[in-house]
Amino acid sequence: MKLRKKSAAFMAAAMLGAMLVSGCGQAKIGYIDGERVTKEAPQINTLVEEGNKKIQEAQTQAGEELQKKMQENPNMSQEDLQKAQMDSQRKIQGLNQSYSLQLKQKIDAACAAVMKEKKLDAVVNNAADQPTAVSGAEDVTDAVIAQLQ
Repeated sequence: MKLRKKSAAFMAAAMLGAMLVSGCGQAKIGYIDGERVTKEAPQINTLVEEGNKKIQEAQTQAGEELQKKMQENPNMSQEDLQKAQMDSQRKIQGLNQSYSLQLKQKIDAACAAVMKEKKLDAVVNNAADQPTAVSGAEDVTDAVIAQLQ
């Protein structure tokens, strides 16, 4: 009987301690305005401009290569023409995905730094048309933009 009371008391103390350590289950959440970050952060603007330039160059080069292939082989079959177009599109899509990943990584790194600095548990993207954080969350958009200077 005494062992059961001691076990129950120990379990209650452990749960109380866990609640105190965890802050009684309250999470600190920050949010960013993703549109503002992409418009105002210099690192993001530079990366977007570079990506757009590279994609434009790739599209121009793909068009030139396709024209060259058609001139070299005027009797090219429709299937070969479609294959060449698909290859060009895959290259451009790969380039686009590469720059999209770089953007995401930069924004994620800035958000992680702000989370650590402000001791937040999470940062969410709070779009104006579909808000994620309605109340009780901290706007950290300016801090994220500052990280991306």
